[in-house]
Amino acid sequence: MSTDRNAAVELLRNGEAVALPTETVYGLAADALNPIAVAKIFEAKGRPRFDPLIVHLPDHDWLERIAALPAQDRQLIFQLGEKFWPGPFTMVLPKREIVPEIVTAGLKTIAVRISAHPVFAEIIRAFGKPLAAPSANRFGRISPTMAKHVLQELDGHISLIIDAGLT
Repeated sequence: MSTDRNAAVELLRNGEAVALPTETVYGLAADALNPIAVAKIFEAKGRPRFDPLIVHLPDHDWLERIAALPAQDRQLIFQLGEKFWPGPFTMVLPKREIVPEIVTAGLKTIAVRISAHPVFAEIIRAFGKPLAAPSANRFGRISPTMAKHVLQELDGHISLIIDAGLT
């Protein structure tokens, strides 16, 4: 466990998976645009590949880069994003080709949100790209709300756990 946010950013840039706090639980994050990095999430969690991942965006500008917004819903989507982001609000939208199939389990849609947790937000902004980040636990187990829970679940399976206390 660590509080070194720069180390987290470097590991993410190198295609590793790291555990980060969100406003709800600890997430296991990896570069959402790098299928090899995303595969490390599935491996660490023991998660089946048919189960899609949520993608966290560094900012609102990334929304249209990874999601194809239907013209008739565009204004509503932006209004929802402005009202509820950052925060634990997820939108499921048609995905763009830039998103690897492994992220969406072959589905034509992508689940996106922007985290309000200050540590997560700082790290994803420094990273500069979307992060795939489901809960940081073994598949089917209780989602962790403390770094020590992540350590109990994923010790030896991931490169780093950023400890920011209780989520």
